[in-house]
Amino acid sequence: MVASTPSPAETFLQEAAELLEDLEAALLDLEHDPLNSELINRAFRALHTIKGSGAMFGFDEVAEFTHHVEGAFQKVRDGQQSISSGLIAATLESEDHIRDLLARNNDTERGERLKQTFLSLMAVGVVATGAPETPKILSVEAVEAGRGEEAYRWHIRCRLAPQTMAFGTNPLVLLDDLRALGDCVVVALPDGIPTLDHMDPLCCYMEWDILLLTRQPKAAIEDVFLFVMDDSEITITPLGDKTVSPLLGEILIARGDVPREVVEETVAQQRPLGQMLVKAGAVSPERVVSALVQQHHETRKPAAAPASASAPAAPDSGHGSVRVQAERLDSLMDQVGELVIAQARLRQLAAGSDDILLRAISEDIERLSADLRDTTMGIRMVPIGTLFSRFRRVVRDLSQSLHKEVALTTEGDEAELDKTVIERLNDPLVHLIRNCVDHGLETADDRRAAGKAAEGRVHLAAVHSGGQILITISDDGRGMNRAAIRAKAEERGLTTPDAVLSDSEILNFIFHPGFSTAKEVSAVSGRGVGLDVVKRTIDALRGTIDINSTVGEGTTITLRLPLTLAIIDGLLVRVGCGRYVIPLAAIEECVELSAARASADSGCAFLNLRGALVPFLHLREIFHADGDKDPYQKVVVIAFGNERIGLVVDQVIGQHQTVIKSLSKILSDVREFS
Repeated sequence: MVASTPSPAETFLQEAAELLEDLEAALLDLEHDPLNSELINRAFRALHTIKGSGAMFGFDEVAEFTHHVEGAFQKVRDGQQSISSGLIAATLESEDHIRDLLARNNDTERGERLKQTFLSLMAVGVVATGAPETPKILSVEAVEAGRGEEAYRWHIRCRLAPQTMAFGTNPLVLLDDLRALGDCVVVALPDGIPTLDHMDPLCCYMEWDILLLTRQPKAAIEDVFLFVMDDSEITITPLGDKTVSPLLGEILIARGDVPREVVEETVAQQRPLGQMLVKAGAVSPERVVSALVQQHHETRKPAAAPASASAPAAPDSGHGSVRVQAERLDSLMDQVGELVIAQARLRQLAAGSDDILLRAISEDIERLSADLRDTTMGIRMVPIGTLFSRFRRVVRDLSQSLHKEVALTTEGDEAELDKTVIERLNDPLVHLIRNCVDHGLETADDRRAAGKAAEGRVHLAAVHSGGQILITISDDGRGMNRAAIRAKAEERGLTTPDAVLSDSEILNFIFHPGFSTAKEVSAVSGRGVGLDVVKRTIDALRGTIDINSTVGEGTTITLRLPLTLAIIDGLLVRVGCGRYVIPLAAIEECVELSAARASADSGCAFLNLRGALVPFLHLREIFHADGDKDPYQKVVVIAFGNERIGLVVDQVIGQHQTVIKSLSKILSDVREFS
């Protein structure tokens, strides 16, 4: 079933989630670099977009609340306030509040408290969010004053893209945002409007000439047009300081606004032309301002002829990006999987046929399906940095609640992983990071006493290894207390005091449900809930977990995961009359089983591979296979964590693409297959 096209409101919610993530990243960076103007602008732009788009799509509470936060960052941009820890903390909490508002969950008490927090931080009144104040009329004196009192005079020529309104942007809102920057005069240029029979009601045909007198820098004007700049023709030009302009007079004369002799007399006196003509009552202020706009338009370099206004502009031919619903990608992957299955059946049919044409077609279909499979899987791949970036906030909040100094570092953010794996990894990694910060890292005083830096370190890394990705979570804390873990395991009846356990077996007890060595239950941990969820999730993803811990130095947990959950490359083998697929990523090598070893007693035996003993299992006995044993059996050596084991099969058929499908609940107890 094809997924339906998302509504504009749903698209806004998706974009707002991305903007909030970008805002959070900028805020966390600002904590360490509070003077970075690019980060300040990045946070402001995210807030500004959420506010404007929220009002446009009916999220008025979001727009109203975000207005207060945006106002605080406007003060920072203007140099009237500085970035402080209090502002960062309040904005991060505001981010959480905005997420709730987007989910239509309005905690009015928290919202009002945050508004008061910003009020006290900025030490200024909160700007009202009702009807906008009527903009001041730009006087001729203001226009001709140029840069008086540190004000800047700008000429803005704006021709929006025809599809601007169809994409949800209201041009009048942009003009109101300009008026909010200072004294502003807007002159509409309707020449591009076609006749009614050629008009598209969703197209924007109007152009504007704008004079703006403001104390704001050019960047503030550019921010108004930030999200329409790419497809529109917008020029922002500073105007000069000359107050006497013969060209201005010629324009006024040509339009019949004022007699030539009056203009010539004023120019001869070297006095501000527009101002004197208005004072003399020879012309209205509006006509002079309009002439000033025309003057600048005629003195600037002629623009290229505009495109036909009767049709939207042609789309950009450059490479762009398209937002696609995840459900559509899943549906596409399912269809590609079915295609791979059909192609395998065709290949099997062609292999048993003498028809050369059928074999040629089978090879073409196999090549095309492999290319389509790789392309589709590539579309589903997402940089793991999108996942890692979420944990900066987690570590920050934990370090503050536990009164510890913690730094999070990442490596391999560019490594790509299937989006389904990314989505299911979030909760396991949160649990592991919380345990690193709470159990693993010591307090600053304890670290100093142990000769360590006061600030603890949690490191996230990702690296590709064959058909797998290895994700490591490490800390430089106290390490795991094996004696405490074993004592707790014995107390819970998971082992006996006389049992001989390896280091790995002891450490893996922490993944049992309800297992915790914490002496006290806190808001962060102590109930033994979390790590068992991690183990179940990683198992469901066909992954493994390795733990390496050194007392006094820290702990490293490694997650080994497949790159994708949809289609894998496997090795097709025959055991008796049955055929089975072993994931290619797990296979190290294939060797022939000697006759002496093949005739050994059933059960476990060993191979000597280059001086290393590798145990092997007879799959015929495990699967109760029918048929005679092959005289030349093969051993497929697979790696599982740090261990190796051999699987004895009758025949190695070759590489085989395998579609992964979930087993039904009826087969949930089957241990040999996944």
